[in-house]
Amino acid sequence: MNIRTRLTLLFVLLVASILLLFSVSVYYLYNQFREQEFFKRLREKATTTVRLREDVGEFPQGDLPAITAQQVTVYNEQGNVLYTQGNQRTRFPISPGLLRSVKEGQPQYVRIDNLEAAVVRYLNARKEVLIIVASGNDQYGFTKLNHLRQILFFGWLLCLVIVGLAGYLFATDALRPVSELIGQANAISATNIHERLRVGRQRDEIADLARTFNALLSRLEEAFVAQKSFVSHASHELRTPLTVMMGQIEVTLLQARSPDEYEATLESLLDEVKNMIRLVNGLLDLARANSDATTLHYQPVRVDELLWQAHDQLLLKKPEYHIDIDFDNLPNQEEDLVIVGDESLLQTALQNLMENGCKYSSDERVSVRIAFERSRIHLTISDQGYGISANDLSHIFDPFYRSQHTMTIHGHGIGLALTHRIIELHQGQIAVESAVGVGTTFRITLPTQRHRPSLISAGRTTEEITNPETSINTSKS
Repeated sequence: MNIRTRLTLLFVLLVASILLLFSVSVYYLYNQFREQEFFKRLREKATTTVRLREDVGEFPQGDLPAITAQQVTVYNEQGNVLYTQGNQRTRFPISPGLLRSVKEGQPQYVRIDNLEAAVVRYLNARKEVLIIVASGNDQYGFTKLNHLRQILFFGWLLCLVIVGLAGYLFATDALRPVSELIGQANAISATNIHERLRVGRQRDEIADLARTFNALLSRLEEAFVAQKSFVSHASHELRTPLTVMMGQIEVTLLQARSPDEYEATLESLLDEVKNMIRLVNGLLDLARANSDATTLHYQPVRVDELLWQAHDQLLLKKPEYHIDIDFDNLPNQEEDLVIVGDESLLQTALQNLMENGCKYSSDERVSVRIAFERSRIHLTISDQGYGISANDLSHIFDPFYRSQHTMTIHGHGIGLALTHRIIELHQGQIAVESAVGVGTTFRITLPTQRHRPSLISAGRTTEEITNPETSINTSKS
């Protein structure tokens, strides 16, 4: 059942219930009014009849109001019948207890089937107590009541039809923006993902839904564009070494070569293969960092150990680099050195920043300073290299972005994007300051273990690249 039909049915049921309650209330109140009016007529009939009997000595029929199946019976205080007017064969049944319970000025109403009676206590001129029972059938009142019941019933049915049509039209008009949004959403695909939903009413919930969906489309468009850019750049980066390798092989196979020439060719091919391995490892690390945070393996790790591990790994590959690590202030408690995170990703991020600082410095030197404060650890990685221009600073964390001034230095443009994502996954912050010809400084802030202990059990171990010959961390530019 669609929303339009459900809204129509709910609207009809609601209005039908209200109308039914109204009709029943009108019928009930009119029936009460009829009983009170007929009871009043019976009281007047009883008192008028006994007064005429006392004054005239008989019942003048022409002067009394006509009541169908009327009957007036007069009892004395002992419950004996003094006289009866009307049908003599069937007297309205009244119990002796009721006759005794009637008080002066408080007449009693009695109903049996369609016959209704008023029991009145009367004191005549001779101080005799009389009990008058005036009964009859309110034929005209019941006829009006039946007619009113028919009017209310058929009026209720007619209102249901009108309400059903009005509810359907109302639901159709209310859901028209939703239908329009559905049509617009179905028209959006990968070829026109830049399109956005349009809604006429700007201040209702449908407009809020459209804006929320448009925000979702914007995020999807960014992810879609980033994916296309990632695939395009990755394909280009992989194609370059493959083309070089194929060219070297083809040239080598054109004629017979000496063993030294074959060895030189193989060494060149090995360099290209290592370059490809570094690129693939960087792509895998970036894909892993961009995955769901719950798939990572969070555990307590010491920042100082991470720094020294990254330091040793980098010097193992590049012994000519110089890395100075300085502790501004040591914490009083060892827990202030511990953060919660994925050890391999954090080590990759720190190694990338250190390698970048050495690679883009003429003296191949970088300084690392670590400072502690309550619930926070601050890392500062500085170099005195070429620096980054103001135009490039806003793009250095984009995947595959490389400045025109660093094209002569080997790199793929993955490292800083990976580092930025890793710091975000660990709820940290990274900022960069740089000036051309002066150097670059990266500032990282990470929360300690006591600041976010819940992440220790949040992650789940994922497969890591452990082959020492192929797991070469990518340097970034």
